[in-house]
Amino acid sequence: MSKVVIPEGIKKIATLCVLRNGNNFMLLKRLKEPNKDTYTPVGGKIEPYETPEEGVIRETFEETGIRVDKVKFCGILTETSPTKYNWLSYVYVADIDEVTPPECNEGTLEWIAYEDLLNVPTPKTDWYIYQYILEQQPFVFHALYDGELNLLEMKEEIGNKELKINN
Repeated sequence: MSKVVIPEGIKKIATLCVLRNGNNFMLLKRLKEPNKDTYTPVGGKIEPYETPEEGVIRETFEETGIRVDKVKFCGILTETSPTKYNWLSYVYVADIDEVTPPECNEGTLEWIAYEDLLNVPTPKTDWYIYQYILEQQPFVFHALYDGELNLLEMKEEIGNKELKINN
């Protein structure tokens, strides 16, 4: 299958899978951009003719070797910037057993307790994702960045709520 080139500024469509065991999350400390050296859920771009659910199941297996048959749709994260960083991500959660984090060519997988998330480098948008997932609240987040990818504002569209960001 040939690689599709997306013009700069057009949103890339992706999936994120929050792997969870209770209040613990298996997160990926990324080796490359976007979000290099931060802890994020696993995921990636949706392939042509693939549904978001198919994409999240495939990406989770490709990055972790963990087969998730049941994923729960949680919400959407839209990220907008005047640079190449423009994403529309479908966010899912998968409850898994507390297994030893497998090897991953995208970075290092680690279990992080919810209460420790503010102590590790994590994109600010993700803090809200974890909170809403634990509270079982659906969400549609929109994050707006400047040219240096500093988060300027974040809104939750379902509740029409401006979220507090600390820069």
